[in-house]
Amino acid sequence: MDREKIDLKEMTLSEMTDFFVSLGEKDFRAKQLYQWVFQKGVSDFEKMHNLSRELRRLLKKEACISEIKRLKVLESSDRSKKYLFGLQDKRIIESVLMPDKKGCSICISTQVGCRFGCRFCLTGKEGFTRDMRSGEIVDQVLMIERDIEDTSPNIVIMGMGEPLNNYDNTIKAVRQMIAKEGMSISPRKITLSTSGWIPGVNRLRKEDLNINIAISLNATTNETRDFLMPINRKYPMDHLLQACYQYPLADRRRITFEYVLIRGVNDSIDDAARLARLLEGMRCKINLIPFNPSKGLPFERPSDRRILDFQNHLIKKDFTVTQRRGRGIDIGGGCGHLRSSFSKALKK
Repeated sequence: MDREKIDLKEMTLSEMTDFFVSLGEKDFRAKQLYQWVFQKGVSDFEKMHNLSRELRRLLKKEACISEIKRLKVLESSDRSKKYLFGLQDKRIIESVLMPDKKGCSICISTQVGCRFGCRFCLTGKEGFTRDMRSGEIVDQVLMIERDIEDTSPNIVIMGMGEPLNNYDNTIKAVRQMIAKEGMSISPRKITLSTSGWIPGVNRLRKEDLNINIAISLNATTNETRDFLMPINRKYPMDHLLQACYQYPLADRRRITFEYVLIRGVNDSIDDAARLARLLEGMRCKINLIPFNPSKGLPFERPSDRRILDFQNHLIKKDFTVTQRRGRGIDIGGGCGHLRSSFSKALKK
């Protein structure tokens, strides 16, 4: 039985340098290959013309460069696109491209399914299958970038899964994205969203990444958050907010608090008032996300008037408040809609 080849897409530049040195090659060869993989999106050694024929032959023997498989692309009436990608073990994950007047954003996944079971999210209803590897995470961006002209997209790590529950793979993927020798994406253009996995938040604050962090809060009492987000039973809201207060922020940077507005559950003016008190003194902005109704989820979207009243109350309390416009709703690409079972027919 042949031994398993080393996947170069799973490596940081430092790891790739060590690998080339182990082959008896000069360390600058690692930088050349890193650029081929992460800047040019090339996975065929034969196309790497600045590497010698002998080195290409050796690399094919010792290593590989994995790629996820593009299975299908669904296009929304609002020009958003949902990508269905196949992994090497036949699992399916989803990613979303969201163009706008200023450029575009790419929403990527970090796990096949999700173990946290938020009641307003279809991904959570799917359950958890496995963590994605760093190469699979970053490959979503590389694949989608082939379809766009924007050379500097925003990356939002808030698709399927909890990024901080797959910490090592997610952070390695981020380092591959921001490396100057790699994809060279500005950390300011990368946002990682978490449901409140406090061990991951505490680890992230010690990193030197300088990316944006978004906290999916969605409630103003532990009782409501326990109901909507089971993670709150282990990491209550007051503990999460304390971790946020301790999170180091660069000048002019703020934590984003995401708040899914659900009719009759968390959308009252009393909720808005409590939210203002909870976040008082925090360097933050609030992103309101009107719930995206979907078959299989037992909730409704609040009225436009209700949403506006909630937003205006926070603005009067001097918070910066944005409202996320639903994108890709007609193709199951909206917030909380991504699910692997959507694509079961592709396996037949």
